[in-house]
Amino acid sequence: MKDQITYTDEEGKEQPLDPPKKGAIFVIIFLILSLVMGALGAFGTLMLFSSNDKLKSSLGLDNINLNTTKTEKLVLEESSAISDAAKKISLAVVSITTTQNVMDFFGRVSQQETGGGTGFIVTSDGLIATNKHVVSDEDAKYTVFTSDGKEYEAKIQATDPFNDFAMIKIEASGLPVADLGDSDKLDVGQWVVAVGNALGEFQNTVTVGVISAKDRKITASGGGTSEKLEGLIQTDAAVNPGNSGGPLVNLKGQVVGINTAVAGGAENIGFAIPINSAKKAIESIKKTGKIIRPMLGVRYVSISKEIAEANSLTINHGVWVLRGNGISEVAVIPGSPADKAGIVENDIITKINGEEINENNSLSKILQNYNVGDEIELTYLRQGDEKKVKVKLTEAK
Repeated sequence: MKDQITYTDEEGKEQPLDPPKKGAIFVIIFLILSLVMGALGAFGTLMLFSSNDKLKSSLGLDNINLNTTKTEKLVLEESSAISDAAKKISLAVVSITTTQNVMDFFGRVSQQETGGGTGFIVTSDGLIATNKHVVSDEDAKYTVFTSDGKEYEAKIQATDPFNDFAMIKIEASGLPVADLGDSDKLDVGQWVVAVGNALGEFQNTVTVGVISAKDRKITASGGGTSEKLEGLIQTDAAVNPGNSGGPLVNLKGQVVGINTAVAGGAENIGFAIPINSAKKAIESIKKTGKIIRPMLGVRYVSISKEIAEANSLTINHGVWVLRGNGISEVAVIPGSPADKAGIVENDIITKINGEEINENNSLSKILQNYNVGDEIELTYLRQGDEKKVKVKLTEAK
């Protein structure tokens, strides 16, 4: 109990207070009522804050935990959504093992498992999407294990000439099919779930993270080969060897990406092919049994500011048509659409149908929006002069 407060005289002696007068009594009553009303106002404000997130935000009180129950409910809802998404997609996820003939020291040939990857079912009769590098050996044997433990021999159906994407086929029916989402609607910071055959050993491993970035460009390598990939989704959901070809899904359980690569020496930096870039290939296989992509027929170098400065180019975007180092690596493929349109070495193609080609919008990315047989307009520079020409796209071989 606090000590009572008293006045003191100049000598420090306590002096008794005079009996309160009528005016003083009124002041005391007024003060008491003010305290009561203030307490009621504070309580009301507290209740208002606890139910009005916008008000808390406008006053800078976002981090004040005025409603523990509400926070716990939010956490539970997010956890439940992640669990539901994992359950939904896991039924359509498969593990892929690679078996090859190997020769031992004594010259005896035997079959040995040499790799593992992941895929997801896109049709109920056994079409499975995966990465091209997972099934790159045409002489190997591929075995698929479905989520219910069944085993199937798989055959390569088609591989994408422009992306790390492939389709394999198993003989089955009534299989659960993955729901494909819209990767164009992804936001940085959005929750995603990865499911795959981690390390080629732990089937249907679930990891969780967020979209870390979009439109990443990388050079992926492995098995003695490498390729440049662009427009990729970056995620911090743990993606391990063996996850290649597996789905990256949103909280609705819809596939938004195909896990493809990881950054070495880093903490949870993985990359996935946006599902929208594979949808046209999937539909092409469903209709024709193969992946049909349009081809322009040029070999080129993408122009950046650095390349423009180093080569004294007058423009810092577009693609520079150049030959390769090998004898057969010509700048323009004979008989191709570009050849028929008169494109020659050292031309710089800057636009397709008025759409600028640059570091964030590559030639191959733009071409994926068109079909074989489409006529497009190329804008290009030849010795500094801008020209335009119509080109009819043909099928890439």
